[in-house]
Amino acid sequence: MIQSWGYAAQEATTPLAPFSFQRRDLKEKDVAVEIEFCGVCHSDIHSTRNEWGNAAYPMVPGHEIIGRVTGFGSGVTRFKIGERVGVGVIIDSCRTCTSCKSGDEQYCEVGATLTYGVKDKYGDMTYGGYSNNIVTDEHFVHQVSEQLDPAGVAPLLCAGITTYSPLRHWEVGPGQKVGVVGLGGLGHMGLKFAHSFGAHVAQFTTSRSKIEDAKRLGAHDVVLSNDASAMAKEANSFDFILDTVSAVHDLNAYLPLLKRDGVYCQVGLPDKPPTIFMGNLLFKRRNLSGSIIGGMAETQEMLDYCAAHNIVADVEVIPIQQINEAFERVVKADVKYRFVIDTSSLKKP
Repeated sequence: MIQSWGYAAQEATTPLAPFSFQRRDLKEKDVAVEIEFCGVCHSDIHSTRNEWGNAAYPMVPGHEIIGRVTGFGSGVTRFKIGERVGVGVIIDSCRTCTSCKSGDEQYCEVGATLTYGVKDKYGDMTYGGYSNNIVTDEHFVHQVSEQLDPAGVAPLLCAGITTYSPLRHWEVGPGQKVGVVGLGGLGHMGLKFAHSFGAHVAQFTTSRSKIEDAKRLGAHDVVLSNDASAMAKEANSFDFILDTVSAVHDLNAYLPLLKRDGVYCQVGLPDKPPTIFMGNLLFKRRNLSGSIIGGMAETQEMLDYCAAHNIVADVEVIPIQQINEAFERVVKADVKYRFVIDTSSLKKP
């Protein structure tokens, strides 16, 4: 077994604290990664606090992982020692179902294995990236350019691919008007990508203080969503709206802004279901959809695109000893736009 250490929640109401554990010995297709940076996703908070009702403890969160290869099994051919790599939200899938065979492992019909908080196919609990290392099958490890800031790359493994995938799936590009709802960890990446893809991008926000930053990140327009007259002016004008908000909010305020056949895609995951006035969909043949992360090939495509276009997340790097404070700041939306843990701060027990 491989000795590991990190920070874990022992139950829903306890802060994260140092925790020692073991990872499996390398199997034929496994890659061992020494973690350098790990992003702090809001879902880490939902999970450790059992806000989705399915938590297993002790829980080491973290699924936006950047590190270097330190070892691999005899059947690994894609990686070499010292290479910089990334690991994201899932670390296994059946690889035989229709979704997996089409490159959409995130929709595995058997059920993809999450990077932390579940049992893997060997019966072991998965532990995430708030730790010194990780071991996973090479299929779920991604190559990362040395040209990009590794701390800024870490959030691409979740926030990046979560927004990249639906924008690509719905073929967002030049000649389209695109809206992004929410300017947080997900929203700022959706804004960067939509702008890079050549769309005319409008950022929706409730805060005047975010107008300048939204424009810096690529917004052509900024619409205050709590201003009824400003919203009314946007009616029937959008081809695509990407909603990144995880808090409960009224989708009926945004659906009328779509053109006929426009698409509203939800990637944020509120903890309560929305109430939808069906007329907002029926009368203009509008589409309401959802999306989660992306497949492994698409994630590598996204990382390569970011390397070619110098796209990374805006981050605040912290030592792991500040993780509980960071959680509280994320809940208050007090971060621009993603905390990233420098795991060199993690001390061996």
